[in-house]
Amino acid sequence: MIEIKNVSKTYDTGNKALKNVNIQIEDGEFVFIMGRSGSGKSTLMKLLLKETEPTSGRIIVNDMDLQKMPRRYVPKYRRKLGVVFQDFRLLRDRNVFENVAFAQRVVGASSRSIRESVPRMLKLVGLSAKYKSLPQHLSGGEQQRVAIARALINRPEVLLADEPTGNLDHGNAVEIMKLLEEINSRGTTVVVVTHSQELVEQMGKRVITLERGRLISDEMKGGFAT
Repeated sequence: MIEIKNVSKTYDTGNKALKNVNIQIEDGEFVFIMGRSGSGKSTLMKLLLKETEPTSGRIIVNDMDLQKMPRRYVPKYRRKLGVVFQDFRLLRDRNVFENVAFAQRVVGASSRSIRESVPRMLKLVGLSAKYKSLPQHLSGGEQQRVAIARALINRPEVLLADEPTGNLDHGNAVEIMKLLEEINSRGTTVVVVTHSQELVEQMGKRVITLERGRLISDEMKGGFAT
């Protein structure tokens, strides 16, 4: 579960990025966070990743109070989250298999575990035949699939996706959303930050909308309140 309680964030510049935001996301939910540029979406993601701290309020992820978390524990906490970015962030000099395996090597997984789990994950994202390919030889949609496989390889309970379709055409964007939906159906909590109203309308999920740092709506597509 993710609990964001009365969270505000004011930067040193005086910019009030978030203003008394309250959000609760249950285990296994699929949630979109929407808003225009400057609405506070990126700040919210940085807070969940503990890249910055709230000015006030509390953030609890899987029973861990982020404000009370010792600095030395932050890398371990982040490794328990799956994170996908708009720009893929793949290792350009390593093939698909090694990009996904890298996330396991970081946590000290055995060679045997890597040999077994990486092919399984590549099958899930539809890239079994591309395991030897370098990122620059893949389409944008395929690169994002690699990034998703890498984010999921250590079986995180929560997947955070920050504008995962921002660099993709509509067809590829729809395919990535379908993949995230499939991942969610297997039990992973999925939180997607996006500005694509069209995609959100197609998906029919819970949508949280921010505007100038405030939460202005929290509803299911079709108007059913959560």
